[in-house]
Parts: sequence; C-alpha cells; structure tokens
Amino acid sequence: MNKVSAKSMLQSKLPYIIYGTAWKKGATASLVSQAVQSGFRFIDTACQPKHYNEAGVGEGWKEAAAKLGLDRSDLFLQTKFTSLDGQDPNKIPYDELETLEEQVKQSIAKSLENLQTDYIDSLVMHSPMRSYEDTLSVWRVFESFVKQEKVRHLGLANCYNEKTFLRLYQDSHIKPKVLQNRFYSQSGFDAELRSLCDAYGVTYQSFWTLSANREAINSHEWKAMARSKNLTPQTLMYAYMMSLGHTPLSGTTDATHMKEDVEIMMRFQIGKEVLSEDDIGTLSSLLGV
Repeated sequence: MNKVSAKSMLQSKLPYIIYGTAWKKGATASLVSQAVQSGFRFIDTACQPKHYNEAGVGEGWKEAAAKLGLDRSDLFLQTKFTSLDGQDPNKIPYDELETLEEQVKQSIAKSLENLQTDYIDSLVMHSPMRSYEDTLSVWRVFESFVKQEKVRHLGLANCYNEKTFLRLYQDSHIKPKVLQNRFYSQSGFDAELRSLCDAYGVTYQSFWTLSANREAINSHEWKAMARSKNLTPQTLMYAYMMSLGHTPLSGTTDATHMKEDVEIMMRFQIGKEVLSEDDIGTLSSLLGV
C-alpha cells in the first residue's frame, strides 16, 4: 500500500476517497497517521481551530510518511480559509483587525506552518463570504498564492447557489477545481451544481455523506445490495458517490472502517466496475436523488 501515491491516483483519473479531519481534536495526529498507513493519500483539513487541529494533520502525515518512506508528493493536502464568521472568537488563527486580504494571507501562512509543507495541494474557501465582492477579494488572494507556487489548486465549499458558483467561475482568473458540499436532501442533492461540476471539470467533494443519508443506508434494500457486493452499507454509499464521478470524504476514527474505505477505493483504482447502471438507479431511488 505504501507504493500508492496521490500523484499516481490523480493521473489515473479514477475515483478516490479523502480522509476528513474535522472534530478530531487531540487525536488528530494519531488518526491521520493511522489513515495514511491504512492507505489514504488525500487529507482534508482547515485553518479553523474551532473544528480542526490543522497542526495535528501536519504531525500525522509526517509521522506516517517517515514510517512508510513516502514523499510529500505522495500525499494530497487540502485545507481551507475560514472567515471570521466561522471562527471561535477566542481562537482566531489570524489578526481579526487586519484587512480581509491580510487575514487570508496570514491564514495561508499559518496553514503552511501547521502542515509542515511549502505548498498546499488544494486551498478551499470554507464558504462564500457575506458579499460577492468579499468572496472575489478572497479569491484574488488565493490566485496570488497559486502564482507564487505555494498553492496548486483552488476550491469552494458550502456553496449551494448555482448563480454564486457560476459567477465566481466566470470572474476567476484561476478557476475552481473543487466544490465541497454536504450531500443531502435539503439541497436537492446539489443536482444542478453537480451537473455544472461535470461540465466544467470541477471535482465535487461530498461531506456528511453518511450522516445525512442514514435512513436510506439503513434500509433493507440498501443492506441487501451491500451484502451482494461484499461491502458494508457505508462503503456502498462511498461506491455510489465514486460511481457518479464524485469524491466522498470519510471521517472515520475506526481502524476497521479505515481499511474498508481504502479497500473500496482500491477496487475503483484498479478499474473494477462495482456498480451497474441499474444498481446506481436503485440507490438513487432509495436516497431520493
């Protein structure tokens, strides 16, 4: 498993799963290390101490890389800039009195320090700002870091408005490569946004993928299909997302679940067809997609 790298997985253009690190607090470093040693190569975090221990992610990937003999390029590190609205006022990772542009610069500098790296694979805006003007201002700073070769790809999260996404896409000099959203019924499962992502070559990343869809995942029909595919109900959900061409996040803290997640990811990585079109249709019906 240590031969597998994020670089080769991206070049293959085959589906993969990202390890999500929210709400892991003091266990972050050990869980990230365990995830990488289990076979995860893509890691998601944020410069938001309220919900993420970004420095723990840095410690975790470094420890695992040393044990496995991995290079930095074998891993894909994604982090986020979080505005003041999303920060704990007692743990803001940048100077709240500075201009918005300076706050973004300080946040990215802190991420580079926390992650113990000289570049970020994917930098994501945690959510659109209150005004479109501010959203574009943040994006312009993001673009400047790509030009400095400190960031490779840019993305947006928690954007459920097609017009906002399209406007930013059209106004940006460096186009978003990622949209990370909750995959749930309240947003209509982002049907239009996911179509836009497909059309523009943007990777749709899903979080809350299991938590928001427990009723379907716990149904008799879902569990029966999972058994027939030698999967768990949870990994069947990830297989469904990957079959649609999307990239789910897994935030499991369980070693067995980590191995199961990596196993289904690797089935896709070697080109196996896990779900037929009929299977996908059945699961879509159960979810209400």
